[in-house]
Amino acid sequence: MRSTQKTDPEVPLDYVERVNRAIDHIVRNLAQPLTLDEVSKAACFSPFHFHRIFKSLLGETLNQFIKRQRLERSLYLMSHAPGRPLTEVALDCGFSSSSDFSRSFKQRFGVPPSAFDLETFRNSRRREFERALSDQQSGPRFQRLPAGENPDGFRVELRDLPARTMAYMRVLNPYRETAVPSACERLLAWAEERGLADGSWYGYMWEDPEIVALEDCRYDVALVVDDVQPQGEVGRYVFAPMRVAEVAISGDIELEQRAIDWLFGTWLPRSGFVPDEQPAFEAWVGRPFAHGFEHFELALQLPVKPA
Repeated sequence: MRSTQKTDPEVPLDYVERVNRAIDHIVRNLAQPLTLDEVSKAACFSPFHFHRIFKSLLGETLNQFIKRQRLERSLYLMSHAPGRPLTEVALDCGFSSSSDFSRSFKQRFGVPPSAFDLETFRNSRRREFERALSDQQSGPRFQRLPAGENPDGFRVELRDLPARTMAYMRVLNPYRETAVPSACERLLAWAEERGLADGSWYGYMWEDPEIVALEDCRYDVALVVDDVQPQGEVGRYVFAPMRVAEVAISGDIELEQRAIDWLFGTWLPRSGFVPDEQPAFEAWVGRPFAHGFEHFELALQLPVKPA
């Protein structure tokens, strides 16, 4: 596993808070130039100390992390906005030029983006994802719902959401069996102490597990708050107003995965929309896991914008 977990007692929670600030700054400004001085300032560290601390917690240098984030975002855009020119993808992901993008892409994947077999790559990642979930559920399940099929009768409602401030707890490598429930318990305890536990709860994944290695994924358990000061494991993130394509879910995790497959594989290509540059959300009905681990009541929310 590449990432050091924030629950490690040897990692000071103050460092966790500051590195989370750095990650949030990077994600929010990925299309812009990002320097060590700038990112370390966002984390309130000196550049020298920040470089060492960042690598100790994330397992890669700042430059490696930024380049990986840009390449993974480019794959996401190539997957879900296939008509977008590669030069536009390059600039949207923070590369200085299409040649810089092509060179970095080839260094990572062995071929330039124009020759990359995206379908084979995603299928390989998908098999890893299905194995990880099936191992947790003790059975060979979670097979992809074929494009065009909707046996569950999923429906999309387009909703315009206001700006939201969230208190979050970040989970690195979230597909470990108890990682997300454990973070939910800790954030619930934090919220209960402050009388906030009956607010609006969310979970959001910053990466697509069909593109990003599972150990490199990040999932945030989050609660809408009026405001919050980051402290230790609890961070603060402000989402701008957004339009989301929402699908209601009442069932098990297999149903949720079929809904995700349908939303991305069937609805999105025919909708006239492309994904906005925000994570997809699970909007819980009530508290997280209020119905246990076998039944979920939630809405999937995919931020979208016109194609």
